[in-house]
Amino acid sequence: MDRSSRNRPRRIAPFVAVAAAAALTLAGCSSGSGGKKAEEGGDGASAGKASTPQMTVALVTHQAPGDTFWDIVRKGAEAAAAKDNVKLIYSADPNAGNQANLVQNAIDQKVDGIAVTLAKPDALKSVLGKAEKAGIPVVGLNSGLSDWKDLGLLEFFGQDESVAGEAFGKKLNEVGAKNTVCVIHEQGNVGLTQRCDGLKKTFEGETQILNVNGIDMPSVKSTITAKLKQDSSVDYVATLGAPFAPTAVQSVGDAGSKAKVATFDLNKDLTKAIKAGDIEFAVDQQPYLQGYLAIDGLWLYKNNGNYSGGGEQPVLTGPAFVDKSNVDAVSEYAAKGTR
Repeated sequence: MDRSSRNRPRRIAPFVAVAAAAALTLAGCSSGSGGKKAEEGGDGASAGKASTPQMTVALVTHQAPGDTFWDIVRKGAEAAAAKDNVKLIYSADPNAGNQANLVQNAIDQKVDGIAVTLAKPDALKSVLGKAEKAGIPVVGLNSGLSDWKDLGLLEFFGQDESVAGEAFGKKLNEVGAKNTVCVIHEQGNVGLTQRCDGLKKTFEGETQILNVNGIDMPSVKSTITAKLKQDSSVDYVATLGAPFAPTAVQSVGDAGSKAKVATFDLNKDLTKAIKAGDIEFAVDQQPYLQGYLAIDGLWLYKNNGNYSGGGEQPVLTGPAFVDKSNVDAVSEYAAKGTR
């Protein structure tokens, strides 16, 4: 029997588990910088807290230092932890080997569940096998939709990056783009590669791939600027993360280019930029929901034996486009750091 089937009941009809608790309530604080190795969160308990015994859950992501996207994921996880009486341990490292070590740390601590991102799934295969042998349930979020079942995870919460990329390419066709640069800020991240591949598949114009060092924003700026100076025919820059879009706007100005900027992912600064017309549109994968559902999913599994998606299908949180036509509807939530 393969690993993915070993953790699931043999006869189970696919369904989406629904939390049997009160409505969402926000935990009081945002995350700190990326790469903290074992910082507990979610102990600002709120109304409607579950009466079930406390469980400990480790959330291990590939967050890079300064990447504010993960603050939103973590806020969602903290909200679910506060509601579900979960002791949440958050840790992160963009290096896949180090992330695997963080998962091992969680196993060594004998946590009740692990939520993990799979940006580089091959590097986590061995340690996830150890989690299975230890009887620790694991769910995936954000990255790894193509690999979560093969790696034996119970559930997955996130966006189909290939579908998101294809939708992005179609949107570029609608706005009349002809030559787009897709900026990958972390080489080897399968989700980012899938975004650009999906874009290229549906976009009718020319697609160019530009790799940048995402942990060095001045370098990101100079690399994009150089590309725009070298090729004046580029009319759209597609960034793959919200923090990189404003930098791309600066690069456009520095290069004297007429290119427009669109991006994957959303935050409060992006909603302002969309309103101002500096960013054309953004793809929202709802990271708050990813963090929330991952923790809540583990609580449901432990306390009611539920599998979101029946343990067979992922729970998709995106993609959805945000542009001038609908940005007002989400900006108030983005201002709170939850969109």
